[in-house]
Amino acid sequence: MSNKIKVLIIDDSAVVRQTLSDILSSDPDIEIMATASDPFVAAERLKEGIPDVITLDVEMPRMDGITFLQKIMSQHPIPVVMCSSLTDKGSETALKALEYGAIEIIEKPALGTKQFLQEAKVRICDVVKAAASVQPRKLVVSNLRAEPKLSADAVIAKPSAKAMIQTTEKVVVVGASTGGTEALRVFLETLPADTPGIVIVQHMPENFTAAFARRLDGLCRITVKEAADGDTVVRGRALIAPGNRHTLLKRSGARYYVEVKDGPLVSRHRPSVDVLFRSAARYAGKNAVAAIMTGMGDDGAKGMKEMRDAGARTIAQDEASCVVFGMPKEAIKLDAAEFVMSLGKIAGEILRLCP
Repeated sequence: MSNKIKVLIIDDSAVVRQTLSDILSSDPDIEIMATASDPFVAAERLKEGIPDVITLDVEMPRMDGITFLQKIMSQHPIPVVMCSSLTDKGSETALKALEYGAIEIIEKPALGTKQFLQEAKVRICDVVKAAASVQPRKLVVSNLRAEPKLSADAVIAKPSAKAMIQTTEKVVVVGASTGGTEALRVFLETLPADTPGIVIVQHMPENFTAAFARRLDGLCRITVKEAADGDTVVRGRALIAPGNRHTLLKRSGARYYVEVKDGPLVSRHRPSVDVLFRSAARYAGKNAVAAIMTGMGDDGAKGMKEMRDAGARTIAQDEASCVVFGMPKEAIKLDAAEFVMSLGKIAGEILRLCP
């Protein structure tokens, strides 16, 4: 019997179905159970067998992906990864799917440069593996093969051993991945309007972060926006790193601001939590508070350790409240997390640490 993660691909484009099949089949831990051109064909495929993960297109003829997602989650929940094109409409709809129980969003693969396809392959395979792990009864344990990874050295030099002198102004940095869209909503909705400035890296495709920020801005007392190069980090505002761009915390005198820049994948991601956390260690030191939340992999663990060594206060989400206990677990293993607590307590702890 195969111990691979079985995937059902649902997309009305034959090119996308073939591209996704090629990408996922290249991973030795994944196999394609079946493909379907729309939800009606998918329903027939589901009669033949239950996959571990479904990749689901957002916009399709006969029945859209959101409607089919609702049917799946109400009748026989299966981990679903939404596959959407880079459009404002598609982004907003895909984010709505997260509210209905989808695990993650991936960018619809496109024909392009070799680098683009290589990077897309890394993210798509990682997301499918993470989705499978959300429901352990459907996951056959296997050794996930990590591809070579660059460290934050590729984007920013290590902080000096001497931590920055503490001032009265605090800054908060947060990292999250799979399950993070909902975790960040819970976290940010709790915060008061005068919360210290926040910079967030949530692993998410390009263009989706703008829609995500707008959605949160409408729900929270603080202002939430997609970070732009040079944006000042101020009280009452959270900046979310744009997809496919690294975001660093910088300081000029007493003013904190963000630098948004290109660069290679770091810890297999762009934006990378490690890059943000290292910049916070370097430019904020004892003035910073960091939180690492649900997500697969180890992005952020080393950067959080550098922050703690620089005198920052650090928090990891606990296993019980994580969708995927990967990133926080790795941070805890490195002794990077000063505190470990449930998602519901993180906001209060940050406010306590930022009087």
